[in-house]
This record gives sequence, C-alpha cells and structure tokens, in this order.
Amino acid sequence: MTIKTEAWVLHAGPERSELATLVKEDFSFPDMTEDELLVEPIYGCWEANMTHALDRKPVDICRQRGESRVVLGNSGVVRVLRAGASVKQFRAGDFCLYFGAKITDPNGYMLKAPGYDALGSLGMLAKQIKIHRRQIILLPVRTRYSLRQWAAFCLRYLTAWSNWHVAYGAWRLQMDREEIPDEETFVWGWGGGVVLAELALAKLKGCQVFMIASQDERLQLIHDMGITPIDRRLFSALDFDEEQYRLDAAYKQRYQEAEKTFLDLIREYTAGRGVSIFIENIGVPVFRATVKALARQGVMTTCGWKKGMNLQFVRAIECINRHIYVHTHYARYSESRTAIAFAEETGWIPPDTTEVYGWDDIPQLARDYSAGTITSYFPLFQVNAH
Repeated sequence: MTIKTEAWVLHAGPERSELATLVKEDFSFPDMTEDELLVEPIYGCWEANMTHALDRKPVDICRQRGESRVVLGNSGVVRVLRAGASVKQFRAGDFCLYFGAKITDPNGYMLKAPGYDALGSLGMLAKQIKIHRRQIILLPVRTRYSLRQWAAFCLRYLTAWSNWHVAYGAWRLQMDREEIPDEETFVWGWGGGVVLAELALAKLKGCQVFMIASQDERLQLIHDMGITPIDRRLFSALDFDEEQYRLDAAYKQRYQEAEKTFLDLIREYTAGRGVSIFIENIGVPVFRATVKALARQGVMTTCGWKKGMNLQFVRAIECINRHIYVHTHYARYSESRTAIAFAEETGWIPPDTTEVYGWDDIPQLARDYSAGTITSYFPLFQVNAH
C-alpha cells in the first residue's frame, strides 16, 4: 500500500549550488511498518537547518541523501492517526512532539536528523508522514499549555535542556557553590530561541542572566521573561572578520571600539568578574570577544554555528585561564522526556502566540526567515487543523 499526501518539497539542485524554493505537490511513500506510526503534523517550527537546506549550504541535502526530493522539518507537534502492530505506547488521537533524532550513536545521541540529512526520512512540511515510534514523544494528556507552545518548545528547548546541563555541570566541576553560589553565577548568551530557553533554565537555578539582541520586540520579550536584555546596537560593529581586520584600518578601529564597549558592559554587569557561562551560538563574528568576556574557570558553551564553524584561539591562554569549551548537539530521547515533564510542572515553555504562518504561506515564512525580518524566536506554521 502507498500513502499519498500533499507536501512542500525541496528538489535536488544542479551540480553547481543555487538557492532552492519549496514546491507544493503530491508526495507518496510506502505504508508504515509494524514499528512505525502514521501521523499528521499540526504545528511546526521553522528551524535554521531548513534554511541551510534551501541555501544548499554547506551541502545539497537531496544530493547528500541520494534522493531527488526531500520533505524538510524536524520540529513541531503531530497527532497520531494509526499505529503499527508493535507500537503499544501510542494510539490514534494522541498529540506528540516530533523528536528530531532518527540516527543516533550507541548512547542515544543524534548523528542524523529526520526531515534533514537522515536518509528516507519525512519532515513536518507534509499533511501526513510516517515515523518510527522513537521519533515521537507523548505530550502530557491534560497539558496546561497550547499546542503552539509545545511546537515552539520542541527542538529549541530540548536542545537547550541538554546543553545547559552539560555546561552547568562543567562550571561546577571547577567552582563549587561554597566558592561561587548560583546567585553570583553570571550567564550570558548570544543567539536565538535555544539561548532564550537556556537562560530561562539558568534563571530557575537562581543565576544572574543576560541576553543580547538587537530588535525591540525581542528585547521586550527577554525583559518580560525576567532576563536582563542587552541591546546589540550599542556595539553593532562587533562583527569580526580576520582579513578585513588585518587590511582595513577604519574597520579595525570601529571593531576595537565596539569590542571595548561590549567588554566594558560585561565588567559593569559582572562586577569585574567576567562571565561564568557564555552561551555562544553565533560563531566567528563574536567568538573573539566572547572569549575575552569569560571569567577565569569560565565555560564557553555552544550547540549552534549560525555564522561560521572554524574558530581560532590561543590554547596556552585558554589553559592558563582554565576555560572549558562545551559542544552539544540536540538531546537524547530519555532526557527529552524529562525536559517535557519539567516544562509541564514548572512553566519552562515559550510564551503563547497567535502569530502563525498558514499552510500556503510557508514559502513566505522561508523568505522572511532568510531575510531576518521575523521578530519571533519561534517561527510557527500550521499544517493541519486541530
């Protein structure tokens, strides 16, 4: 039996990379096996990896997978339609989170993501999809929160949960609470929804939390969540480019002035101590300044690489300063279930919103995200009614 549905599809590009557009068309796939489920996506959340796929950077996902077309999307809420014979923990009508790890290492950590680089996988940009039973997690039956909030929570908050626990653990390996209590632990972040979620966790710990942003709407949200907002526009020239720094004297001066403004703010807000844990999901443009902002024994933690993956630092200086670098990628299935239970109990979940792109507006969402005109940290789209 073959299942036919409607989907927004990414087609393979020519050998020379060029920007892609999504095409709405019929999409067919074989019926589910006994370990799979047929589900319908309700709300999805646009993720950076979807834009990477459309940009065909760093790779053409279709060519990498050896497939002529791919259905993207690995974050959101689905409703179960049918369950395979061996699937006992889910039933028709259940609302679940789409768990974005299809291929893992032996310890359960993600290697390849469904709806992105995992062969044969189907993402959220389809009216119906089939997925393995380990690719969804049941939501609390009588949840206090909307399906929109859970869709926003899905990938970003699960990623934040895993990264924060490693980063905070690394901090406490060197600095115990008797020396520096949580109330004197300074946690800063650059980035998007993952950083916001992680700082919200740090705040629940009692840490002093700060987030850098450049849009008024985002700065207001950060403030409303009890996090100290830092206006990026105060040091907008903090955008490091090694070659330009070496060759352009005017650029170098602007950069140095911006870096000084940034580091002066760090000293002011941390009483001269420096940042205890810095969540840095941007990359090259801010990495140099972020390293300088760290306290001794400070932790630089990341789970993203929005603007540059290849970084340089002086190993001797970092050893002397006892800086720890943490790198994580998404989360394990088991810790994701724990994170969902924690969110339901404590309210650690994104604020609700009615700003949702419709099914036919998804290409516009892709364009808006790429252009940087979306103010929400959690760009939602609706696939099916609920």
